[in-house]
Amino acid sequence: MKRSNLLALGFAAMLTLSFGLSLADDPRASVSAGERSWRTVPRHSAGIAPDPVAHAGQAIVQVYAAPTYGWRGYFAVHPWIIYKRSGETAYTRYEVVGWGGKNVVRRNHAIADGLWYGAMPAVLVDHRGESAQSMIDDIEAAIGRYPYVNEYRSYPGPNSNTFLAHIGREVPALALDMPANAIGKDYRPVSQPLGLSPSGAGVQVSLLGLLGLTVGLEEGIEFNILGLNFGIDLNRPGLRLPAIGRLGMDDVSVSGV
Repeated sequence: MKRSNLLALGFAAMLTLSFGLSLADDPRASVSAGERSWRTVPRHSAGIAPDPVAHAGQAIVQVYAAPTYGWRGYFAVHPWIIYKRSGETAYTRYEVVGWGGKNVVRRNHAIADGLWYGAMPAVLVDHRGESAQSMIDDIEAAIGRYPYVNEYRSYPGPNSNTFLAHIGREVPALALDMPANAIGKDYRPVSQPLGLSPSGAGVQVSLLGLLGLTVGLEEGIEFNILGLNFGIDLNRPGLRLPAIGRLGMDDVSVSGV
C-alpha cells in the first residue's frame, strides 16, 4: 500500500476514534429532553470554583473550558477566565460571546463556574496565592489589548478560544495549555503567521488557524489541518486529538494550591 494511502487511513482512524470518544463522553447526557432548549438548559454553578468569601484572603485565577452548545459541543469547547485579588469576595469573569452586542468581550456574562448551556466545565488552570496575585494586572492588560473586540467567527476564528489564546500568549505565567478541540486557538491573521504559541512558551506557525504547526513546552508537538489538531504532549504524556481534545494524563496548570 502506498505511503499516502497509509497516512490517509491513519488520519481517518484517529478522527473516527476521537469523534467516537467524544460521542461516548456526551457532556449533556444527564440533561432531560425538556431542558435542551438554550433558554432552559441548566447554567447553575458547577461547584468547582473555591468559595470566594471563604477564600477572601487569597488571590485566585482559574481558566475553564466546556463543550459548546448544541451539536458543536461534540467537536469544540468554549473557554473563559475568572479571577479575584486577595481581599475580594467575588470573582470577575471574562470571555468572548458571539451574540448579543457589537463588543464580543463580555465581563461577568454568567456565573463564575456555571455550566455552559448544560455542559460541565473542566479546569485548565488553577493558580492561587502570590502567583495568582502577581498575574492579574497582566491579565487585565491583555484583555484590554485583545485585537478582535468587534469581530467573531465560530470557524476558524477569531472566537472565544482565540481570546483565551491571546491572554495565554500575553501572560505566559498562566502556563495555559488549551486542548486540541479548542478550535480557534490557533487563529492568526495572514499578516502574522508566525509567533508565540497559546501558552506563551512555544512557537507557532499558522495560516488563519486552518493549517499550521505548534511546538511548545506546554503544547508538545501539534499539527493543525483545517482546524483539526493532532499531536503529542510530552511534559504530561498524552495524545492531542480533535473532538475529544486529549487522551492521557490530566493537564491542569496549578500553583499555590
